[in-house]
Amino acid sequence: MEINNLTAAERRVWEGFPRGEGVDFVEEYGDLPEDPEVPVPERTLRASVLRRLLLRGDQEQGHTRELWVAGARITGHLYLGYSTIDFPVHLEDCVFDKAPNFYGAQIRQLELPNSTMPDLHAATVRIDGVLRISGCRIPGAVRLGGARVAGAFFLDGAKLGGAADLDEPALQLNHSVIEGDIYGRGLATHAQVRLAGATVAGTVDLDDARLHDGAGNALDAENLTVGSDLRGMRLQTRGRLNLRGARIPGQLNLAYADLADPEGIALRASNATIGELWLRDAQPLRGKLNLRGARLDLLHVAPETVPRAVKLDGLTYSTLAPHEPAEKRLPMLQRDEAGYVPFAYEQLTASYLRTGDADAARSVQLAKQRRHRSTLPTYARLWGHLQDATVGYGFRPMRAAAWLASLLAIGSIAFALHHPSPLKPDEAPEFNPVFYALDLLLPIIDFGQESAFSPTGWYQGLSYLLIITGWVLATTVATGITRTVSRQ
Repeated sequence: MEINNLTAAERRVWEGFPRGEGVDFVEEYGDLPEDPEVPVPERTLRASVLRRLLLRGDQEQGHTRELWVAGARITGHLYLGYSTIDFPVHLEDCVFDKAPNFYGAQIRQLELPNSTMPDLHAATVRIDGVLRISGCRIPGAVRLGGARVAGAFFLDGAKLGGAADLDEPALQLNHSVIEGDIYGRGLATHAQVRLAGATVAGTVDLDDARLHDGAGNALDAENLTVGSDLRGMRLQTRGRLNLRGARIPGQLNLAYADLADPEGIALRASNATIGELWLRDAQPLRGKLNLRGARLDLLHVAPETVPRAVKLDGLTYSTLAPHEPAEKRLPMLQRDEAGYVPFAYEQLTASYLRTGDADAARSVQLAKQRRHRSTLPTYARLWGHLQDATVGYGFRPMRAAAWLASLLAIGSIAFALHHPSPLKPDEAPEFNPVFYALDLLLPIIDFGQESAFSPTGWYQGLSYLLIITGWVLATTVATGITRTVSRQ
């Protein structure tokens, strides 16, 4: 293309580029008209001119090349696939009538803030600096799969994926490497955001983002690796938040978030490794919660945030916050779709023990035994009910003392009113109704009363009852002590 074929607007950009001089059409003419049919020849650039300029790359001695344009309407197809551009490209507040294509390109730095375009094709792109699409309006897809960005990726305030016929993710960053941070505050999408298999050396910031995809994953971050935190304070999702297998050594901060997938799983972090998962003051999850096999140092979730269906088998955590009575935490375990999950009860018990709340830990263990009882055959359930009623499976030892005291009082009064006959009157010791009742109740203690006297009539039936109940109490207490010792 010859220089004399350029329009006035194109000539300004062409001549300013070798000296690194920008052209700001916004400052001169104001914002672009919203109607694309309104002609603006004074600020229209042909994509073919920009392509020729970027690939030619003239530079004046003593100056740094940079393409910096604001407020231009760019017509035609800007195709820079597989190109090498060793200077920054900054196209701000521009409107592209066709999707720019940077597939496989290598660029020093690419910034397209507050621009509008149908799509953005930049899969496998290599960027030596930052990538910026902050505030962009892209109704189609942003394709960045397999990209590598040496700096940060800015997409805060962008609006992606609003096209009615879009049948692919609004943002594809799968298997990409971002060596800095991702800034997505206030991001709004109307199709899936895909970060599956991506690696981010720093932080992913999605505070105040709105990710909507009612048909599946609002955010697909399966096997995502983050160097620090994934922030999602006040995050709103409509569709699954999928973090299966993710590695987040810092915080997954979902405080004040609103996560909803009523017919599916609102939050899936199964087999993920996360330092701290914060759901502080979040809205009650609408949809299932799947933390199966996840490994957490801290799980901060209020009981009222937990949905009606959960998957918790294999979930491990060191601390559960905020500290709540066991009665408020136990319903979460009872909602597990797998039914009785003993490991979940053990984790909750260990969490209470670490905070020194032994009473709550015993309550959890008692609830575990009761839940386990429902899975047993009839005869075992009957024995379980008996252990529960008498000593609370060994976790309520004072019940045994109460039973023993009551039976001791009944036996002492009954045998005080009617002494049993001595077996050998000449050798029998003096009868003592209290110690006689103790001899019947306690199978391992012998005060010499039981062997010296023999009741008759209904008193003999009472003695048998005391013997049987004594053995039952002794067995259940021993079982409870054994269980406690083995757990310690």
